[in-house]
Amino acid sequence: MRRNTSITLLSVGHACVDVYQGAVASLVPFFVAERSYTYAVASGIVLAASLLSSVAQPVFGALTDRWAMPWLLPVGTLLGGVGVALSGLSGSYPLTLVCVAVSGVGVAAYHPESARVARIAGQGSHRAMGWFSTGGNVGFASAPLLVAAVVATGGLRWTPLLVLPALAGAALCLPVVRALQRKQAPGPGTTGPAGSDDLASFVKLSLAVVFRSIAFVGLSTFISLYARQRLGGGTAVGTAALTVLYLGSALGSVLGGFLASRRDRVSVSRRSYLVAVAAVAGVVWVPGPVVYLFLALTSASLYVPFSLQVTLGQDYLPSRVGTASGITLGLTVSTGGLAGPVIGSLADATSLQTALAPLAVMPLLSWLIFRGLPEPAAPRLGPAPQPRADDVDGTDATGVTPESVQRPDLR
Repeated sequence: MRRNTSITLLSVGHACVDVYQGAVASLVPFFVAERSYTYAVASGIVLAASLLSSVAQPVFGALTDRWAMPWLLPVGTLLGGVGVALSGLSGSYPLTLVCVAVSGVGVAAYHPESARVARIAGQGSHRAMGWFSTGGNVGFASAPLLVAAVVATGGLRWTPLLVLPALAGAALCLPVVRALQRKQAPGPGTTGPAGSDDLASFVKLSLAVVFRSIAFVGLSTFISLYARQRLGGGTAVGTAALTVLYLGSALGSVLGGFLASRRDRVSVSRRSYLVAVAAVAGVVWVPGPVVYLFLALTSASLYVPFSLQVTLGQDYLPSRVGTASGITLGLTVSTGGLAGPVIGSLADATSLQTALAPLAVMPLLSWLIFRGLPEPAAPRLGPAPQPRADDVDGTDATGVTPESVQRPDLR
């Protein structure tokens, strides 16, 4: 399977998975409206999806360091969709939490292995990884529109229709999975690279992504309600705000891959976080419809570093690429959901504006951390068979090609 075909299928499949991460936040206003949940209680739904996902993704990442498991792509996609599809059927709060938690586990199972497969398919290209990340961001962006089209029409009882993207995504990733399985033999999923791990830099990177996650997930959880308060109007105003927030993320991912092909990843990420400080402040304090402009700028600046942080983590831990992917895409990304109940409780006690104000500090903390991060050198690996010209995915018998996954020219 050619590289462009593989990346295209993986990107679209990524969109079909990440629509369920966006769908959980998009469902919050409907849970508040139909079930009279408080901000804190409603944010617990986002927490339920994030909590298991944040714990499970590094576990799945460690497993993919030992065994190639491309079958996790369709299975994780289906679990993510089924959980969200069932979340609106029961008026029981505990059952709702269980459903969104199942969705979170599915998302957790998908991401570490998909990041490994995407890097194989893209031959280590930042642009290819950027397009793969963009697929997920498009899924995020489409979530508010999809949820509004389904739930605003028929109420929460119509959530089973939300399983359709999962069915499509599972079908789309099957050709890539089959192509990999034809080339894989039983055994470990990775080969041992000669590069050394930089654990200290990886821990610092993870902290930076945690702060980024708090800013973005905090905004995505409450921006729909906040926009309706600030601008007036009904559900359409909030849906538009959330859609703009997610669409900007797609632009940011593409831009990040483009910039990283010209400058080093650390400096690109550092400058982007500095822009995000002003953008988040504008969302919180600038009145009127211009808030949509600041929302787009916020999401773009927070997502420029997104795919770059994934490859940085992989290069800081070259001997544990799956674990690095699981942490950067999972534990540190999902921890933003842990801050949701805190923000919700503060909003219940004061106001949404007061509760969202501290989010402007989060990208500033990420910027400070990135000031001390080095740009990692490309790991050196032992000889490996070169891929044929018509076989640009180039997986070896173990499912990875060291020459393409971590070659000297990663940009």
